[in-house]
Amino acid sequence: MSWRKKLDTTLAALLMALMALMAVNVLWQVFSRYILDAPSSFTEELARYLMIWLGLLGAAYVSGQNGHVAIDVVRRRLSEKGRRRMVRIASWAVLLFCLFGMVLGGSRLVFITFVLEQYSPALGVPLAFVYAVVPLSGGIIILYKSDDLRRT
Repeated sequence: MSWRKKLDTTLAALLMALMALMAVNVLWQVFSRYILDAPSSFTEELARYLMIWLGLLGAAYVSGQNGHVAIDVVRRRLSEKGRRRMVRIASWAVLLFCLFGMVLGGSRLVFITFVLEQYSPALGVPLAFVYAVVPLSGGIIILYKSDDLRRT
């Protein structure tokens, strides 16, 4: 099994687990608020952080599947050589954004929140852990796009 298939499988399993945890969390939030009349203090914050992780890791997974929404009006009108060139340019643009914006910028965000010892109010977890998904997903997208560029 190739590294790409292993990463796909791992990401898919992690995303399913995060989604299941989020569903249970939201169900508990609704149950405790409306049935027990004693709203849980952590569920809203946990749902927010799970949504961040789901969104960014989901974007990395979809990037690996080349499944993002695309407007292909221009691409359809190009020759095969032009299409390949356009795919390479798009892959490089995504790769560079992920390198500078997500990996470097996200790592700086994680470092700053770690140094400042910022914690979430309800859960008490370090915000550096919450923000760690930014450079992580950026690195995963870079792996996928590097492999795409190698293949084209």
